Amino acid sequence: MFMHLLLSVLVAAPAVWSHPGLIPRAVPQVVYSCQNQDEIALTFDDGPYIYLRQISDAFTAANASATFFMNGNNWDCIYEPARMSDVEYAYKAGHMIGSHTWGHTDLTANLTHDQINDQMFRMEQAFSRIIGVIPAFMRPPYGNYNDDVLSVMSSRGQSAAMWDTDTGDADGNTVATSESVYDEVANSGVQNALILEHETLKNTTEQLVPYAIKLFQSKGFKVSHSLARIMALLNEFSLLPWRNALALNPIKPLELSQLRMQSTWTCKDTPAPGAACGGSIPCQTAQVTVSPNPTPTPTST
Repeated sequence: MFMHLLLSVLVAAPAVWSHPGLIPRAVPQVVYSCQNQDEIALTFDDGPYIYLRQISDAFTAANASATFFMNGNNWDCIYEPARMSDVEYAYKAGHMIGSHTWGHTDLTANLTHDQINDQMFRMEQAFSRIIGVIPAFMRPPYGNYNDDVLSVMSSRGQSAAMWDTDTGDADGNTVATSESVYDEVANSGVQNALILEHETLKNTTEQLVPYAIKLFQSKGFKVSHSLARIMALLNEFSLLPWRNALALNPIKPLELSQLRMQSTWTCKDTPAPGAACGGSIPCQTAQVTVSPNPTPTPTST
């Protein structure tokens, strides 16, 4: 039984989501595992950060794709020119881009409906501005959600993407310990796995990523540097997109061709990492809207 290396791809031409064309799910789905057999999904939280391109390139070089659940204002501001460029780079390389909320705030920490909405709206707005898509999957920070979170997700037509395997890279695990997690998955006879890593860590980028790719491909692929050999392997072992693993569509319908853009894109006057809107920072709860205004030149924070 071969185990296919599966990382996600968000397949949609850059376009715009207009909420009148969206039919929200009555009950948001909470997905903890891949739905198909023989698939591995490697997912990376907390970016975009300085290692995004390196991770993207590692998977591209292996003819696989990765899943990134991103924040707007966490390790860096998503509106920094370098970060916007990185997000676009990874998206165009065929990787899936999902939401991890604006500020990596625990959505179950006594947040109001408006504050939860705000965390989701700001990410929808950022993605619509930068790559022209609105993902239908959100990974709640710390994996925490409750009925209030599910209610807001339902109103915004989003589902939660969780995980069934954690490398512990963000919890202080050594590289060897995290590698042993991959080893256990690869050798346990499981048919699939949805694995959590973090984009923001050097050891994950430089050691865990190449280790995982090589390990899981070795379960179904002979290692080859030949392009012809790689193409032959791809014909033999399909690298399925993550949406297929979940048996779900990772994006919501996109209808219009232009976006409403602000004159400046910035993290200034938005919730700080771990914080929520309120007080001097009004909560933004609307659906993303559009207008024919031209896209402005982004400004750095």
